Amino acid sequence: MGFTDETVRFNLDDSSKKEISETLTSVYRSLEEKGYNPINQIVGYVLSGDPAYIPRYNNARNQIRKYERDEIAEELVRYYLKGNGIEIK
Repeated sequence: MGFTDETVRFNLDDSSKKEISETLTSVYRSLEEKGYNPINQIVGYVLSGDPAYIPRYNNARNQIRKYERDEIAEELVRYYLKGNGIEIK
């Protein structure tokens, strides 16, 4: 697949957004319980795609791998912007 000058659209439906949010919360808690820095581990996974950043504890690795990394990144950006007063359409 080559690059194009055209803008590509990427959209998640509302139910996927909610599921990703719930999964991230669950994975965060599992990482925290195991003594990891959850933010660092989740960022490592999202950037690299290496599932070793997420432990198998509480099925966290399988939970997060249900979603594409770009879907996770979209939800993280959406949450950040919304929390900083940007109206998301």
